[in-house]
Amino acid sequence: MTNYSALLPPTFSRTIEDWLAEDITSFDYGGFVVGDDDKVATLYCKSDGVIAGRPFFDEVFHQTGCSVKWTHEEGAEVELTTGKVVVAEVRGPARKILMGERLALNILARCSGVASRARRLRKLADLHDFKGVIAGTRKTTPGFRLIEKYGMEVGGADTHRMDLSTMVMLKDNHIWATGSITNAVKAAKSVAGFSIKIEVECQSEEEADEAIAAGADIVMLDNFAPEAMQLAAVSIKERWGKAQRQVLIEASGGITEETAAFYMGPGIDIISFGAMTQSVPHVDFSLKIAH
Repeated sequence: MTNYSALLPPTFSRTIEDWLAEDITSFDYGGFVVGDDDKVATLYCKSDGVIAGRPFFDEVFHQTGCSVKWTHEEGAEVELTTGKVVVAEVRGPARKILMGERLALNILARCSGVASRARRLRKLADLHDFKGVIAGTRKTTPGFRLIEKYGMEVGGADTHRMDLSTMVMLKDNHIWATGSITNAVKAAKSVAGFSIKIEVECQSEEEADEAIAAGADIVMLDNFAPEAMQLAAVSIKERWGKAQRQVLIEASGGITEETAAFYMGPGIDIISFGAMTQSVPHVDFSLKIAH
């Protein structure tokens, strides 16, 4: 069993604390109604998917004074044969359970949705014998990035860069602002240390050649049609291989779960998906107090 929670910084508990404070700004009227009698609530999964986000769910209820017991591991796949499956129980005072209910469900549903799409994409890659990386992007929900990137990990995808500080990615605006790909790469190399990779977004083989010649580590072929992407990737690899120059090639730009297989070829090292987090369907969960 993989302990994904070991990835998380200790500061994530402060985020949960802030979100609870956002949800209870003054009086908890509903909590007053139900009181402090000890209750047991059952967590049901009501749609197929990968369970992801247990540490966040647990932390919500830890902060409200409840305990959680899971029946499914992190990363487990739920395939429904009936209307719903029991995946956990929450125990504690009734008002404390309801205090954390919506926040915990919101986190679990979205994190599991991201993990589910990541898992489907990884399985698709394996089905097509694609040996490259299936990755997300930085197109994450503000304030929710840690949870969405965590979901990618649980689902079996690469998180790609976590933020602007973990890799240099030079896109069209960087290039236009500096005048050329060469200028942009030169400026980046002047401040980025040896441990930080430089990637350049390219619209043609010519731009890719300029980026590699300038010292880029990764070339992103952006918004190419699948066949053109495959041909360009192989051509670039062959050309620079003769010069003993190795470079990674990333396919990106509007690639979806439905079109991904068309980009899986020998010249592509990475396929990145904004769709791994944008408009991803959530996994449906509900939490019900026993009665």
